[in-house]
Amino acid sequence: MQLHLGTQIGNAVDTIRANGPAMLADAASTKNLRVLATLLGPAYRGLIRKLAKGADGTEMPLDHSAFFDWRYTREFPEITRLYEAAKSSQWNATVDIDWSRPVDPFDTVHPLLPDSFHPASTLPVWRRMTDRERAAQRHDLLAWFLSQFLHGEQGALFAAAQVTESVPWLDAKLFGSTQVVDEGRHVEVFHAYLTQKLGRIFEINDNLYVVIDALMTDSRWDVKFLGMQIMIEGLALGAFGTIRRLTADPTLRDILKLVITDEARHVHYGVLSLERFYLSELTERERRDREDLAFELSILLRNRFLMHEIYDEHFGHALSRNAWDRIILESDLMAFYRESMFRRIVPNLKRSGLLSDRIRPRYAELGLLRWESEKSAPDLSAADLLD
Repeated sequence: MQLHLGTQIGNAVDTIRANGPAMLADAASTKNLRVLATLLGPAYRGLIRKLAKGADGTEMPLDHSAFFDWRYTREFPEITRLYEAAKSSQWNATVDIDWSRPVDPFDTVHPLLPDSFHPASTLPVWRRMTDRERAAQRHDLLAWFLSQFLHGEQGALFAAAQVTESVPWLDAKLFGSTQVVDEGRHVEVFHAYLTQKLGRIFEINDNLYVVIDALMTDSRWDVKFLGMQIMIEGLALGAFGTIRRLTADPTLRDILKLVITDEARHVHYGVLSLERFYLSELTERERRDREDLAFELSILLRNRFLMHEIYDEHFGHALSRNAWDRIILESDLMAFYRESMFRRIVPNLKRSGLLSDRIRPRYAELGLLRWESEKSAPDLSAADLLD
């Protein structure tokens, strides 16, 4: 039976290697059958069936248990402190952001983003564009990024609600309730900026859909935590910080400052919870499965921003998709993005017990171990992240 299952999974991986984007092919590296089984269903739904494309909504089957704590024991003081900080740090997207400020995507004096942020700025076709055409490209690129943030925040909203139901500690449930509010506010604020200021929302990227589907449909609360709190929130902190440093729009800078402050608490909460759970309550095989899954997600997130939606709309006539992928992966933007993301993720994986000697060589091959001695989330303040 195990051999038959392995053959089936291997055949499915070969099919996706041949028909799906290169990013999923990269994510079949550990050969852990349990981890591959976790990813194959979401990959089939997201990359082959493309369930989120052209759809008003997508139903995902959920299978997790809710844990009621009848003792109401407050035994996690570190998370209690986070809960107190979260209660005093709530903000209102309607009144705490000045929405009256205009946003002109075609302003060449105060551009939304510098030309150098766009990977296509190195192409001959870019040099042939007018100033207005380049401004339109910058507008669409920012709308694409913020659209993926919006979709990721909706995933974080649902994951936070699920984990709040399932996590076994009362202090974590109480903090989780504040995160649900935070994530709802993030959905609100990104949607408002996209619709009111940029006037455009892109569909969810296929590979982001795969990650969200995998986390939503997994029955284990800690896997949702690992994927959302450590991996995707770590990615978000890197991406939010990058755009906040580069954009000339004060409204977007204000939004990202507030969101980064919230996300700092969320990642802190995730690391504290997983550190306690992984180092004391999992078997070695269970811990290895989480370790392999974190590595697979690292590869997916590392290679996720290939921006095929931008390519299909604007550059398909100018170069092949493979050439576009090489340009994106080798661009200064992607190098900076990967550095910002893994500077946050790798120290948190190490503190959570998911960077053992067994998996370290794989991270070393990707050049990611140089971040392992950076501070983990519990040792960073929101001011550190904003700086």
